[in-house]
Parts: sequence; C-alpha cells; structure tokens
Amino acid sequence: MKVLSVVGARPQFVKLAPVATALRAAGHEHVIVHTGQHYDVAMSDVFFTDLGIPAPDTHLAVGSDTHGRQTGAMLAAMDGVLEEHRPDWVLVYGDTNSTIAGALSAVKMHLPLAHLEAGLRSFNRRMPEEHNRVLTDHAADLCLAPTEVALGHLAAEGLADVSVLVGDVMTDVLLTVRDAVAGTENVLPGGVDPAQRYYVATLHRAENTDDPQRLRAIVDELAGLDAPVVLLAHPRLRARAAEQSLDLSRGAVVATDPLPYPALIRAAMDSAGVITDSGGLQKEAFLLRVPCTTVRTETEWTETVDLGWNVLAGGVSGLAEAVARPAPQATDATPYGDGHAAERVATALEAAGRGRALA
Repeated sequence: MKVLSVVGARPQFVKLAPVATALRAAGHEHVIVHTGQHYDVAMSDVFFTDLGIPAPDTHLAVGSDTHGRQTGAMLAAMDGVLEEHRPDWVLVYGDTNSTIAGALSAVKMHLPLAHLEAGLRSFNRRMPEEHNRVLTDHAADLCLAPTEVALGHLAAEGLADVSVLVGDVMTDVLLTVRDAVAGTENVLPGGVDPAQRYYVATLHRAENTDDPQRLRAIVDELAGLDAPVVLLAHPRLRARAAEQSLDLSRGAVVATDPLPYPALIRAAMDSAGVITDSGGLQKEAFLLRVPCTTVRTETEWTETVDLGWNVLAGGVSGLAEAVARPAPQATDATPYGDGHAAERVATALEAAGRGRALA
C-alpha cells in the first residue's frame, strides 16, 4: 500500500510523526508532501528533526499569502505530484489550507482520500478552519475520527458508513515526548526562571491577531498577570504586532520565538497554566494535566472544557480572572485515546483499501 501524506503546518508535522512510524512498521510505502504553508524553520524544519520524521519527498514551497492564493498555489502544484506517485491513499491532516488543497487535488484526480482528525466542529463558520474540515470530511472516502464526540458529529452529517474511531495521534506523540523530557532540565527563553511560577502562551488565530483593539486588549491582560508569561510568538503574531506598533514584551509578558516541540512540552509541564488559541496546545495541556485558558469563544476539543481543565475566555476582559481560577479536579479520563492511534490509522487504511478493492 502506498500512502501520500499532505502536510504544511506545525500541528500537522506533530500528527505526521507517529503516522510515519506506524506506516513504516507495517511495511507500507509512505510519500510525504510538504506544502510549505509554514515555511519558517522554527515552525517547520525543526519538527522533522526533533520528532524523527523522514525528510519530505516533495516540498511545494508555497509560502504565505491570502487564503485563496495560498490554496490555489498548492492545488496547481499538487497535480504533478499525484500524477507521479498515484498513491492508494491521499492522507490529509486537520483543518488547514494544506488540508483542503490536498483533499480537492485527490478528489479531482479520483484518488482515495482519507482525513485524519475528522469530525471536529467548532460550529463557527467565521473560521476558515471550520470550512476546511467540513468540506474535507464530506469529500473523504475515509474519515478517521479522534474522539467519540467527533464520531458523533460525522454520524449526524450522514458520514457514519465511512467513519472510524482511531483516537488522537497527537496523544501518541505527546506521551512519548513527555516521558522523554521528564527528567531533563527545563530551560526557559527570555531569562525566565523555571523554578518560579510562570505561564506559557501562544496566539496566532486571525480573530485574535488582526483586530488591533482585540490584540492590544489580550496583551494588556497578559501583561497584568501575577507571574511571567512566556509568549511564544508565532510569525503571524509578530507581523501583526509590528504593523500595529504594539510592544509584545511588557509587564509580565516575555515574547520569544516558538520553541522546538520537546522544549515546548517541557516548558508546559512545569508551568502554572497555558494560555492559547491553538487547538493542539489545548489538548497537550490537558494530557499534561496543566490548566488551560483558551482565548476563543468555542473549542473543537470540548472534552477539555467538560472535564474542567480548559476555560474559554473569548471576551478577553475576563482573561486574567480565568487564568487565576482555582485548580481543576483531578481526572483519569482518556478521551483522546491510549497512545496507539497511529497504529489504528494504518489498520483502518489497510481495511478500507481492501474493501474498495473488493467493491
């Protein structure tokens, strides 16, 4: 079986790592296509090195642009790649422009399409990611759901017959990395003392970065917190702050470059809490049992909220209060699987491929 993975952004590289390992262990051919959606070394190349992912077979190098232009550039480049490899499965990950471009390319060339992390819904159609994930699910021949909630969404949309619960592959990575870094030194950037109380923060979504008043209000809230805030500044955040003449490093905030994934997990493990608008980091905080405050009005990962480990602070004005809330109740719940999701992905692709061959 030949599987062609289409990835392009930081969360997708993390998801790719265990899938690449599982496909290799099962003896399958695996082709990796990097669209170049995230082209900064700290958001791209370093993940392949740190997580032991094979180098991409093809790099489209599309770079940054508007949603339409970026997606169009990927589409234009994908035809030749798919014609060359003719995979048994095109596997797309998550909800980015790389996801929808890979999905559309596969459909147009009549190649079987599988969607990893299918069924997630924010029910916020203002988010480009929501459109990407919904359209991809309905184009896919196989929907690989990470949670029971996601599986329920797929069933409600009439996709039960093509859906399989596999678990969350990011859990596979997180548990492995957590155990690997548990005994290592925690070195924080910006001179922050890891022995003292601190928070870890990330911001990158357009709704938080592109409105000058909202971004300033968020930074003001972070600046007034009771402990240092290590703000891992995504390139998008730095660009928008520069356009708005906004100084990110003020008050409690220490703005630094994004960390390599193992260092990020090490930093989050010892933190007093995580503040983010990233879906991946919400889960990672939960799996590490670190309180999370999400700077959004909704989340796809509702289990983190239901279990008390995540609070939505979309209104911004209550952000500091949300961060300072009491610690949540301990839980041994495992809504995101047991760390073997990637193996189930490989098995599901094999089974569905056999079914298609017999049809």
